[in-house]
Amino acid sequence: MSKIYVGNLPFSADEQAVRTLFSQHGAVDSVALIMDRDTGRPRGFAFVEMANADAARAMQALNGSDFGGRPLKVNEALLTI
Repeated sequence: MSKIYVGNLPFSADEQAVRTLFSQHGAVDSVALIMDRDTGRPRGFAFVEMANADAARAMQALNGSDFGGRPLKVNEALLTI
């Protein structure tokens, strides 16, 4: 599995919209839309988990693509410990 960072999402995007977008490139295991804990509104980024081959295709196809009038930033999420 690969975890993908998806940035510059429009604030109107919901988890289902992100799942639908990424499912065009393979099976989506999970979508986590990050919310602001004070306001409860989306912060404009999410994490998507997909199989490695599907994730590579999705990152290549979607990075820089337009989604809701904004160019997406899509790359592998870096895990820090």
